[in-house]
Amino acid sequence: MSRQISEERQTAYYAGMGMMIVGGLMFFSTFVTFAMHFGDFSNFESNAKSEMYRAFGGMALLVLGRIVMGIGARGLAGSGVILDPEQARQDVEPYSRMAGGMLKDVLDEAQIKIGSAESQKAEAQKIVVLKCLSCETLNQEDAKFCKQCGKKF
Repeated sequence: MSRQISEERQTAYYAGMGMMIVGGLMFFSTFVTFAMHFGDFSNFESNAKSEMYRAFGGMALLVLGRIVMGIGARGLAGSGVILDPEQARQDVEPYSRMAGGMLKDVLDEAQIKIGSAESQKAEAQKIVVLKCLSCETLNQEDAKFCKQCGKKF
């Protein structure tokens, strides 16, 4: 599995980001134009059409840019465009590796050690307790009498 994101996917991601920036500028420019021409009704119909096309075109670019960014970030299969689970796994592998690295950093900062089950069992202390036959209380292994009912072991 590749640990790097391909040049094509990076290009798609940044192209989608550019589309979103242009779309956002187009959409929000309609508000600036409206505020600048507030109360001016000369040539109203053509100005309204122009602003409407600019606003809807900006929204369309925002949506399409986000889709292209998602495909660039996660690949075609990873974003669900192509239904191939194995390819999807390969497409999102850099992000999975990154998430595992972030989790490892958190565990290291909290001073939590992760090891195999055998090493964890070796580190665990064995505690032996005696169960009283009368009251079923757990007592230490060197006890001669039950700490609850006082009966002899």
